[in-house]
Amino acid sequence: MPHSRRYLLISLCALFVVGLAWLYQRSTTPVVPEAIKRGYSEALTQARAGQPGAARVLYQQLGRPDLSPKRRIWLHAELPNYPSSVALKLADADLKHESPDVRIAAIKSISGLVPNGQRSLLLGPLLEDSDQNVRFAVVNALLGLSPDDLGLYFGPLEQAIDAWEQVLKNAPESAENDYQLARLHLHNAEFKEAQQALDNTLRLAPDNLPALVMQIDVLDKLGQSDAARQLLAKQLKAQPDSAYLQHALGLWLLNHGQSEFALLGLSKAVELEPGNKDYRYDLATTLHGQQELEAAQKQLQEIVQRHPNDRRARVLLINYWKESGQLQNVQILLAQLEQMNPDDPALQQGL
Repeated sequence: MPHSRRYLLISLCALFVVGLAWLYQRSTTPVVPEAIKRGYSEALTQARAGQPGAARVLYQQLGRPDLSPKRRIWLHAELPNYPSSVALKLADADLKHESPDVRIAAIKSISGLVPNGQRSLLLGPLLEDSDQNVRFAVVNALLGLSPDDLGLYFGPLEQAIDAWEQVLKNAPESAENDYQLARLHLHNAEFKEAQQALDNTLRLAPDNLPALVMQIDVLDKLGQSDAARQLLAKQLKAQPDSAYLQHALGLWLLNHGQSEFALLGLSKAVELEPGNKDYRYDLATTLHGQQELEAAQKQLQEIVQRHPNDRRARVLLINYWKESGQLQNVQILLAQLEQMNPDDPALQQGL
């Protein structure tokens, strides 16, 4: 066969193979309708505002194969407020995403969607992820779980913690590194080591309030409750208008069986930072514990009004209204929840 004809045949075969690959790719890549492509911003707005149909459009967008990592991350931030089997499937799928940042966002979603024991089953395999930051995100998500909750992943988690400790110890000194090291020591009940790491954190960043509050917790665990109380009182005297410290005071008093006094600190935190839904939620549950049901309901109503997508507050308010026999209010909130997410487990369980 002449060389020219041989080269022509080889070229035609190559073109044929390329054409087949192109056709295969077209046949296996789902086509995203233009309406869904254009609906990203609207879906994110609906999810953040807790509007009717929010779960459906949120799932639609997360199901897109053409979505950028940054956009997927923003959607994952909203997903825990819209739990369902579909939400869990979408989050689980993104644990395998090529972008480490998306995998980390999916880890956070699952932490908000799934109870402790089940969470370890889903996230445990990522303790061997190829990306170090992903492995450390899993450690953060599993810290604090009991050995029973961790099950088969108790050993792998301890190995991952040891590896992270070495990374932090070998890294340049920084408040952030020392704070994370303290968290790992606290998980391992290494209280003196945690205290040392927190001392280093506060030496480098004296205004690091989370480290300060953790130090108070460590002092308590070391049996030094008086020292913990004095440290908290000293900081409150220096920063009486710190909502963070007032909230910490309320929780500290609550943990020490002083619920009535705890309400003062929690109320002050809400007064100083009225938009903080976590502070208001803790105040509501403490009020309920003190048999002040109406006041607790008002705090939860305020959260739902300010943050309509806050499922946690909405579901608890439904329970509190049921408890007081306000069934009309229960029906209104249930109807709103069903409009937002008809597959919400709370509805399926007949809340």
